[in-house]
Amino acid sequence: MKDRINVLLDFDGTVSRHDTTDEILAAFADPQWHEIEHEWVTGRIGSRTCMSRQVALMRASPEALDRLVDGIEVDEHLPQLVDVCRDRGVSLTIVSDGLDRVIARVLRRFDLCVPVIANRLVCLPDGRWSLDFPNAAPYCEAGTCKCLSASSGGGPTILVGDGRSDFCVAEAASVVFAKAKLAEHCRLNGIPFLPLPNLGAVACWLAEAALPLSLQGTL
Repeated sequence: MKDRINVLLDFDGTVSRHDTTDEILAAFADPQWHEIEHEWVTGRIGSRTCMSRQVALMRASPEALDRLVDGIEVDEHLPQLVDVCRDRGVSLTIVSDGLDRVIARVLRRFDLCVPVIANRLVCLPDGRWSLDFPNAAPYCEAGTCKCLSASSGGGPTILVGDGRSDFCVAEAASVVFAKAKLAEHCRLNGIPFLPLPNLGAVACWLAEAALPLSLQGTL
């Protein structure tokens, strides 16, 4: 439905407590991944190039990777948010510039079925890995263009996030829940936002909101 409210939920640092890609690289990649990270942080390369080069440095069996992911800390309010969105007729999608295999593994832990838009982690022979980018856009340096995902939803967008990959879509979202780098970006650029202590705050806000609503200008 064109007027349906769409929640775009970031994964790394939002659903997960920490950046899962960094945890995986720290465990399984050549230390050169830090140098590539510095190139990205200083703006010399985009995130798509950065992650592609970093993942190529990984050496791990699928079983070892999955065991690490099973130990990743996740916001325990995720099932609550999924339930509220379902009950209120709100579309919820995890949109991440991270790794689809990791997100799918976490969702299975909670027995949740949520649409996922993310970079595709591909297992190669001899413990090697590569990335595909089915959600990239030619005008965007990210592996997953969140602005493209937001525009395809058709209705008002609620963004829930914490980092750089959320900056561009925050400017167009009707409501922003933010913490960490995203909250700082919103403050510096005059973008209204609601604090994001955990996903339970988003669930409570949605549960109490008078839906349907015109989200523009509600903050």
